[in-house]
Amino acid sequence: MTTPSTPWSAGSAPCRIDWRPSRWPPAILILLGVLAPVAVLASEMPRPAAWLLAAAAGLQGLHSAMREWRRVPRSLLFTADGGLLVDEVDVTGVQLHWRGPLAFLSWRDAAGRRRRLAWWPDTLPPRWRRELRLAVDRLPAARAGPSVAP
Repeated sequence: MTTPSTPWSAGSAPCRIDWRPSRWPPAILILLGVLAPVAVLASEMPRPAAWLLAAAAGLQGLHSAMREWRRVPRSLLFTADGGLLVDEVDVTGVQLHWRGPLAFLSWRDAAGRRRRLAWWPDTLPPRWRRELRLAVDRLPAARAGPSVAP
């Protein structure tokens, strides 16, 4: 009597990856929010305009840092049938780009708006990095439109 063998790889198994915001972008934005006014004041702009622009640059830097700091964690589920659920909502047009140690994932939500997540080195361990590459490779390729002229 022979027993059926089990496959060695679970290529169609679902994969869950949790995204959490990194501490690096808010820190960098705060630094830029401090340095931008200094750069404006060091320029040869007329003083009244320089002070207004310096204040606006500093406030914008702090506002951007606070917005980045308040981002909520997300849960990504790559399903066995080749789909992606972000926070339990089905999405389309998934693209993954790598820039050195940074990973950028973008997709279109149900309303058609483009959404993005970025993994910094402090939020994506090597095991998850490999899982993310493999999971996105299983997704159907997004259509870029017709490849020939009409």
